[in-house]
Amino acid sequence: MASLLAHAQGAMGTAGALLIVPGFGDVTHPNDEARITLMIEEQDKDKASAVSRVNAKMKQGVDIVKRADPQAVFQTRGYYTYAVYADEPVRPEQPRSANKPRQAIGWRVGQYLDMSTANLASLPKTIAAVQPVLALNGLQFGLSAATRKRLDQKRIEATYQDLTERLAVIAKTMGRAPADMMIETIDFEASGAYAQAEGMMQKSALRSAMSTQAAPVEEPSFEPGETTLSMRVVSKVRFK
Repeated sequence: MASLLAHAQGAMGTAGALLIVPGFGDVTHPNDEARITLMIEEQDKDKASAVSRVNAKMKQGVDIVKRADPQAVFQTRGYYTYAVYADEPVRPEQPRSANKPRQAIGWRVGQYLDMSTANLASLPKTIAAVQPVLALNGLQFGLSAATRKRLDQKRIEATYQDLTERLAVIAKTMGRAPADMMIETIDFEASGAYAQAEGMMQKSALRSAMSTQAAPVEEPSFEPGETTLSMRVVSKVRFK
């Protein structure tokens, strides 16, 4: 009798109430793609000599990685040429004139090569093969576009399941049955003023410092790690 009375009081007190309830879902998957940045930089008193060495080494490096990983995708970018100036000590008794032209003593020339590949098993061997020519400037693991698309369904399912479980708990706490709830809005983009946009957290990202190797090098060790894709859904629910 007491439980029926409490239920009746809860139903009367929450009738017509509007609730805004969020739900969350995460899907974790091992990273299956690597994005690598390789680079070459040369310095010489003669600009033409520096340019020629950069061009030759970039071509050699591209040929090496293409042979090692034919399925990889490549893009060269960021070609630069800078003058190198001598450091002129400033004496208190002889301050340098602001109008005095700086004397170039050489040239610094470089270029970057971006590479993306799903062949993670042979990645250490590929990088070791090219490092005598090109320096490893950056490396980041992530999910391929195909994997992200495949995981999207699981992420939606996990998010909606979390939402329904929250609604059931809220209804029970307020002395109502889940069947008394009417869902008016479900926002899977969480784009309303009451919510934040969907986020994505990378659990593994590796950066390697630039180093130029002239001789064969040992294979580096890489751990691809995993990525967690997160989704937030926001619903507007009204009690009957």
